Amino acid sequence: MYNVKSLKAEEFISDEEIKETLEYAEANKNNIGLIDAIIEKAKLKKGLTHREASVLLACEIPEKLDEVYKLAQQIKKDFYGNRIVLFAPLYLSNYCVNGCVYCPYHMKNKHIARKKLTQEEIVKEVTALQDMGHKRLAIEAGEDPVNNPIEYILECINTIYSIKHKNGAIRRVNVNIAATIVENYRKLKEAGIGTYILFQETYHKESYEQLHPTGPKHDYAYHTEAMDRAMEGGIDDVGLGVLFGLDKYKYEFAGLLMHAEHLEAVHGVGPHTISVPRIKHADDIDPDVFDNGISDDTFAKICALIRISVPYTGMIISTRESQDVREKVLPLGVSQISGASKTSVGGYADPEAEKNAEATSEQFDVSDQRTLDEVVNWLMKMDYIPSFCTACYREGRTGDRFMALCKSMQILNCCHPNALMTLKEYLEDYASPQTRELGMKLIDREIEKITNPKVKQTCYEHIHDIADGKRDFRF
Repeated sequence: MYNVKSLKAEEFISDEEIKETLEYAEANKNNIGLIDAIIEKAKLKKGLTHREASVLLACEIPEKLDEVYKLAQQIKKDFYGNRIVLFAPLYLSNYCVNGCVYCPYHMKNKHIARKKLTQEEIVKEVTALQDMGHKRLAIEAGEDPVNNPIEYILECINTIYSIKHKNGAIRRVNVNIAATIVENYRKLKEAGIGTYILFQETYHKESYEQLHPTGPKHDYAYHTEAMDRAMEGGIDDVGLGVLFGLDKYKYEFAGLLMHAEHLEAVHGVGPHTISVPRIKHADDIDPDVFDNGISDDTFAKICALIRISVPYTGMIISTRESQDVREKVLPLGVSQISGASKTSVGGYADPEAEKNAEATSEQFDVSDQRTLDEVVNWLMKMDYIPSFCTACYREGRTGDRFMALCKSMQILNCCHPNALMTLKEYLEDYASPQTRELGMKLIDREIEKITNPKVKQTCYEHIHDIADGKRDFRF
């Protein structure tokens, strides 16, 4: 039985409720009156239920979809402005005891190069990332209690935060590791992590168990209930996601929104981020084996509907997607993207070693191969502000404190000037001459849009301080 406030996975992600929702959506996909009413509700910028959003997902009426896309663009601007936050993944270890059939790290894959970074190697990786200009990382590791225990993850986080190279520093470490116990989430919180990220992969229980035939991840309930344990452990920023292509996308979409509704209902705080990866080619993995792939147009539709359904959440698009696809979905609600990503263990400090190796350690193929400078340049040419900001996390604006500011659309008062100041740091320390010239013009334009005179003056002063060699200002 469906119960949004239940702590049991099969009750807050109810298969029966999802099937009824999809039947309702199919029956009403041409119901103009209902569709108009749902769109009008979305314009209030308070979000939509999974059932309302599923009706719009089923709808194929061009003029109604145009309304949805325009609304998604407006909501993105109202909540997040024209900022795009940049980050990079850092793969610590690809040792894994699970049998996930869509991931090359699965235990039976005997020809992938297994690697685990030492603390000395982490210093080299992070130094290389700092030399690019990155300030925010998402660390990744396979599930292996022997090779990747929580103590190893905590030591890695401590090492990452300790590395200061020239003007570089990693100011926020997000963590994407396997579901674990409350005590370990408390340890992660104490280590100063940003967001805890865990992809559900699929919300369809039967498919989930088939896709995860062996290993700890086989336990659907334990995995699905992980965010509740994380929040019990004190982590107030969590990130959801599904891997589109594993199961039917309409089912996954409904499940994803139900999970967001559950977190909001139980903890008063919905997901800080939602990621929408699509399955890609990787060593030992052929995405064509999975027959639930979605087109670029459907992918864009999903992004737009997540934005209007969960307007406060950050939406993440990784380098799994090509430049063209990213360009297509950026206006529809995306607020974070990765740049110059490596999905191999040790790929930043010595990328040639991976390229020349007989066996790869990559988790998946990266579609967007551009440098961080090229990505920054590209964003600015489209009139976005590339942001390296980590201020909210370090100022204690997390969980319900962040959500209160975001839902009232007040977060922009901090985010806009912070984005400009961190961009200025990047331009001074890392940018190519062309990118620097483009960026300085953008900063001059954008600083004039700050409406609060005191904030504008302070931001203007800090911009000049950064040019004089000072760093790390934040509102």
